[in-house]
Amino acid sequence: METSAQERNESTAGRPLLLGTRGSALARTQTGHVRDALLSAGFPAELHIVTTAGDVNMAPVERIGVGVFTQALREALHSGECDVAIHSFKDLPSAPDPRFRLIVPRRADAREALIARDGLRLAELPTGARVGTSAPRRISQLRALRPDLDIRPLRGNIDTRMGKVSSGELDAVILAYAGLCRMGQEDRATEVLSVEDLLPAPAQGALAVECRADDEDTIRAIESLVDPEATACATAERALLARLEAGCTAPVAAHATLDGDMLSLTAGAFALDGSHKVVLNRTAPSAQAQELGERVAEEMLAQGAGTILAPEAN
Repeated sequence: METSAQERNESTAGRPLLLGTRGSALARTQTGHVRDALLSAGFPAELHIVTTAGDVNMAPVERIGVGVFTQALREALHSGECDVAIHSFKDLPSAPDPRFRLIVPRRADAREALIARDGLRLAELPTGARVGTSAPRRISQLRALRPDLDIRPLRGNIDTRMGKVSSGELDAVILAYAGLCRMGQEDRATEVLSVEDLLPAPAQGALAVECRADDEDTIRAIESLVDPEATACATAERALLARLEAGCTAPVAAHATLDGDMLSLTAGAFALDGSHKVVLNRTAPSAQAQELGERVAEEMLAQGAGTILAPEAN
């Protein structure tokens, strides 16, 4: 018999909140940061490991499906197996899920990092260097910057990916700098790439912390972690992604910054072969974050982004 929402929510009384997370070292570490923040705010919490299909299937994400790392967490949350789910926000489908209340805590550095042999920077990699990444957004921008590179598919946890450089299998890999920072391995980056050179994924570096929409006590707990700046920036970036109807693996990038009350959004759509792109920057009051993302997406579509993002174009 399915447990009712009332029974699920009443079962949290008098015990720590169960924070659902994948079992990878990075997922456990970033969920640990959320746990520590909740404890500091006076809400007892502990980690609860949820196994996802992506943890046991090493095929490229594009093959096993968008959302493979989030669906199991959301189902565990919905069923009451856990009280809170923590995701890398960039991995979530762009459409909101009305079953849950989502907040964004303080964001980590959104930039991309290069981990290369011999301490090399991107411009210093030799012609034909083997660079590992499976993200179409990274592939398309790398091909525009360095069409001579030999770009190879890459899966696995942070250590597995960096290990391909240490072993000599690859000359370099591209990873989200936020993951390195959360793991205390930021010194492994041989270059932190500027957003002008390599635009990050929408909401990269941001976490999405979710609980059930009818769980008022847990909503109160997670809302103690809300960061207004991270929320505004991620909202604009994700609104753009949704309006473009592009999934988290599409060659779409976006990065927003807040200066006072003004939000600046830079976004791009890139042909996978690096041959052409549409990149725009627009500014609006932070209270209009959603509208800003949608407006930039509309302008990008008017300039041909839809053609770039069409499946047959890539």
